[in-house]
Amino acid sequence: MSVSRRNFTKEFKESAVRRLELGASLAEVARACEVNPNVLHRWKRELRDYGVKAFAGNGKVRAEDSRVGELEGKVGRQAMEIDFLRRCLQHVEEQRRLQALTTRGSSIRTSKRK
Repeated sequence: MSVSRRNFTKEFKESAVRRLELGASLAEVARACEVNPNVLHRWKRELRDYGVKAFAGNGKVRAEDSRVGELEGKVGRQAMEIDFLRRCLQHVEEQRRLQALTTRGSSIRTSKRK
């Protein structure tokens, strides 16, 4: 037999947190709402951290969290590209220096006296 998870509305969660803020004890609110006290702690923290955006619903990732993750990935890729291009530039500069040294040295050696 499978037990399904209970879903609480945004209003229910806000009401429970409001009762805590008005001075009711954690145990009292937990019993009245029939939830674990740890759940109340989480709801209180989410409401404090996200304000009106708290309790988006159904465990969905908040849009700004996914956007932050996307941008962090982009920054990481760009940092790798910059490192790669720096190494390429160093290689090209080394090749140019070597070519300049070889050209200068060979022009002196290859000049013929008459």
